Amino acid sequence: MRIRIVDAFTDRPFAGNPAGVLLLDAFPDETWLQNVAREVNHAETAFAHRLPEGGEVEWALRWFTPVTEVAMCGHATLATAHVLHTIGAHQGPVRFATRSGVLVATPGEDGSITLDFPTAPLTPVDVPDGVTDALGAEPRTAFDTGPNVGDLLLELADEKTVHALAPDHKALATYSTRGIIATARAEDPTRGYDYVSRCFFPNVGIDEDAVTGSAHTALAPYWSERLGRPGLTGLQASPRSGRVRTELRGDRTLLTGRAVTVIDGELLA
Repeated sequence: MRIRIVDAFTDRPFAGNPAGVLLLDAFPDETWLQNVAREVNHAETAFAHRLPEGGEVEWALRWFTPVTEVAMCGHATLATAHVLHTIGAHQGPVRFATRSGVLVATPGEDGSITLDFPTAPLTPVDVPDGVTDALGAEPRTAFDTGPNVGDLLLELADEKTVHALAPDHKALATYSTRGIIATARAEDPTRGYDYVSRCFFPNVGIDEDAVTGSAHTALAPYWSERLGRPGLTGLQASPRSGRVRTELRGDRTLLTGRAVTVIDGELLA
């Protein structure tokens, strides 16, 4: 079967977040899915298969990290929609059945793709004891991001602090289901982004994620409230880096980005 590696939330190869994408006839044994994701060894590998015509959704979609299945993944959804559109397997908006409900990916005339995801509920919490030492910076605020995202969202003092983080990944694993989102307001919005973030997910086998769509369902409401605008752009400042345009629409968040296929090959196992 065909296997593709797609860089998501970027318009150039070797940037953004890479995802494996496999289009199947049906979902095989879960052990096989996990083994393929472990072999691909990217943050997520997406597996999708077409559903019968006439239903609410057209494709079923699942995501696996190298160590576990996850409830929501933005960049691998973007990558899957990119593959479906570029190979002609689907035209127009595509509706995916997932563990997080129905997720819609709509292609734009400019080549971008917009994802319609549930907005993460943000609950203020006390900054946990020890998280400052584990992260290497003192948070100003802390928020739980709900079951779909499963992270602890921490606002730091400034953008420079976010860029300079060198956390103890093992120590971070004790503070949330998936990991930590560290964020700060952009130092200079004229550079084309409103806020900056980095994401550390040791509990699902990812020390630092390159560009995390699901995290932006929490970042969008957080920064939209503080900056007073529903539409923003976030920079995820990982070594690969990438930008996510976000638009808050109540209980839904729109995530817009581009994708590039960098490998198109054959899976023999």
